Amino acid sequence: MKFYHTENNFLGIEKPELYEYNSTKVVIQSAPYEHTSSYLQGSAKGPEAVIEASHYVEFYDEETDSEAFADIGICTLEPYNFDSKVNQEAMDFLYSHTKVHVDNSKFVVTIGAEHTVSSALVKAHLHKYPNLRVLQIDAHSDLRMAYQGNPFSHASVMARVVEMNVPLTQVGIRAQCKEEAEWIKQNPNIHTFYAHQVHNNPNWIEEVVKTLGNDPVYVTIDADGFDPSVMPAVGTAEPNGLSWNQGTSLLKLVSEKCNVVGFDIVELAPKEGEILTQFNCAKLLYKFLCYLNANKQIQ
Repeated sequence: MKFYHTENNFLGIEKPELYEYNSTKVVIQSAPYEHTSSYLQGSAKGPEAVIEASHYVEFYDEETDSEAFADIGICTLEPYNFDSKVNQEAMDFLYSHTKVHVDNSKFVVTIGAEHTVSSALVKAHLHKYPNLRVLQIDAHSDLRMAYQGNPFSHASVMARVVEMNVPLTQVGIRAQCKEEAEWIKQNPNIHTFYAHQVHNNPNWIEEVVKTLGNDPVYVTIDADGFDPSVMPAVGTAEPNGLSWNQGTSLLKLVSEKCNVVGFDIVELAPKEGEILTQFNCAKLLYKFLCYLNANKQIQ
C-alpha cells in the first residue's frame, strides 16, 4: 500500500502512527480522472492542489474544540494512475481500489477531479451498505442520461447513481436542462433542494436531513455547489450558490443526525495565482472530519 509521508500527506502530519495505513481510521485517496470536462479544464490538478493547501490548515478546529487528526489518523494514498483508462474501464478501476479500503473498514475520503468518479465511489460503498443514500451538494443536477453522447460524463454521474436504486438528495441545484427537471418531478427517489429554495427557507437544513433518515449516507460535494465567492476555481461556476456557513451548517447537522460512511470533494480546477478554492476545499474536508469525529462516526 503506497501512501504519502509527512512532506506530502494531508495536513503534513508528522507522526507515522497518524499517517500510516494500518494504524489510521481515515484514508484519503486522490482520483485525478479528467476526461469529459465540458467548460474549463484542469480538475486533474485538483487533488494535488488540495493536499498541498492542507499544509496551511490548522490542526485545531475551534468549533469542535478538537484536533481530529490525532484521534482518527489520516492516511494519504499516492494518487491513482488511470493511464489510458476512460469511461467504464476507469470507473471499474476506481471501484476496485475503493472497495478494498471500504472492506478494510477504513473511512474513505476521495478528492476527485471531475464528478464522474463519484459513481464508482458510491458503488464501492453500496456493496457494503445496501441501504445507502446519497447527499449531493452541487450547482448542477448531473442527471442527464448522457452528455455529448457519453453516459460516463460528469453531467451524467447522478443518473448512474439513481440507476443503482440509491435514493438521492440534492442541495444547491441551480443549473439543469428541462429533462432533468422533469425526471426529478417524476422520481420519488430524488429529493432536490434548489438554491433559490434554500436561500428562502430557514428550515431547509432540517428538511434535507429528514430525507436521509437513518440509513447510511454517502456525501458527494461538488465545489461548484458553493457560491463562486467561496469556490471560484471550478470547472463550471454558477452564481447564487451556498455560502460557507450554509454548507458547513448542513454538514454539521448531517454529522449529528445521520450515519455518514464516506464522502468526496470534486471539480476543483486550480487557477494560477488563485489559492482560495484549494485552501477552502482542504479546510472543508478537515472540517467535515472534525464534525464526524466529534459525533463518534469514525470508528
